[in-house]
Amino acid sequence: MENGKVTFESTLKSSDTEEIIDIYFYRPIGFRIALFCRYLGITPNPVTIASIFIGVAAGILFYYENFTLSVIGIGLLIFANSLDSADGQLARMTNNKSRLGRILDGLAGSFWFITIHIALCLRLQNQGWNAAIWIPGVLSGLSHMIQSQQADYYRNIHLFFIKGKGGSEQDNSEDLNKELSKLSWSKNFWQKLMLSFYRNYTRQQELLSPQLQKLMRVIKSRFPDALPNWLVAEFREKNKPLMKYTNIVQFNTRAIFLFFCLIINKLYWYFLFDLFVLNSIMLYMIYKQENVSKYFYHKLQNTNS
Repeated sequence: MENGKVTFESTLKSSDTEEIIDIYFYRPIGFRIALFCRYLGITPNPVTIASIFIGVAAGILFYYENFTLSVIGIGLLIFANSLDSADGQLARMTNNKSRLGRILDGLAGSFWFITIHIALCLRLQNQGWNAAIWIPGVLSGLSHMIQSQQADYYRNIHLFFIKGKGGSEQDNSEDLNKELSKLSWSKNFWQKLMLSFYRNYTRQQELLSPQLQKLMRVIKSRFPDALPNWLVAEFREKNKPLMKYTNIVQFNTRAIFLFFCLIINKLYWYFLFDLFVLNSIMLYMIYKQENVSKYFYHKLQNTNS
């Protein structure tokens, strides 16, 4: 912020983790929506919930084999993603961040694409495909969830290293387990239920990143307050080039390909793209991230500073 005025740049997580389409399209739209919501006194979570309904509506429209409805659905999905951008920008603008907001933000994309995959499978059956089309439909949907959760995790780890705990939404299952143990199912049912889902989500992220978990345990033990400057600088240098893979497997690339498939009416191509192209990129992303984690783990083991 400059002289108390909110700037566009102050609402971004980090230039390291932003994708070019977001910087020049979604974030500017999200910024204006966030300013409008702040003026009206609307908090981030209702914006996220609105994005869920609009994204689901887009998915429902993709069921119909009608070009106009498909274009309207594409417009709705773009608007839903703009709202999804706006909620985070509004949270940073008003310093109104919450774990519930983070959970809802993660659920938003899941609701959109669950609806989209169901709609595409049903539409393909209407075109003459048999029930076997649900196999690639479901598998690509599961792949999407794993791709998104892992990309989100690596982004937050990167933000943790360059901005510290305050600049990242990174959690770990061990701390979440401690929080869960303090909650009662009879007195805190909904809070405990949401936190249980979030703990399981975080645990899945950790299972796919064993080298990173080793590194984070060393970090937590040796640097409980703040990371040394040399580690921040070197981690950023080595890890920043990998952020492009986290961007590819999240929204923009898949959405562009989905829109292309809808326009030419080759819906099954989208499932194949998810299963073979995006999964390959995800596996390469994990491989590269694990190598970076291994490098810093061994470096910290061999240094006293």
